[in-house]
Amino acid sequence: MQSTDPTPRDTAARRRDILERLDAERDIWVATSHPEHGPHQVPLWFLWDGRAVWVCTAASSATVRNVRREPRVRLALPDTFDVVTLQGDAELHPAPDVPAHAADAFAAKFGWDPRTEERPYAYVRVAPRVVRAWRGERELRGRVVMRDGAWAE
Repeated sequence: MQSTDPTPRDTAARRRDILERLDAERDIWVATSHPEHGPHQVPLWFLWDGRAVWVCTAASSATVRNVRREPRVRLALPDTFDVVTLQGDAELHPAPDVPAHAADAFAAKFGWDPRTEERPYAYVRVAPRVVRAWRGERELRGRVVMRDGAWAE
């Protein structure tokens, strides 16, 4: 979804592009941090439900352990030219307790339902508080398109 158009996008165009990518893309980088062990970053499949990002990982993973101790996380779509980062507080949901709408949509998107696995999984929900988006240096100004959970106008 890269653009070679040299014209910087306005806030409305950035928001539209972000929402399209969140609906269409499969992978997102999830960065967490442990107070003693430092940062941890991993790519995971994700679902955007219109308000929050849902990822799923093994209940014993470093991501889950870190979120238990420090819920502030940063997410990034995997394109270094068309950058989108999201920050928010993560909520943990053991697979048996995840809201059905989220788990069903995740299973439909990926053809895999972690609730049916023998090994325990956990879903992590992140409602973004801050979203930044830019394409190259020409879009650094105005890159914050959401602050305190509200989209910029």
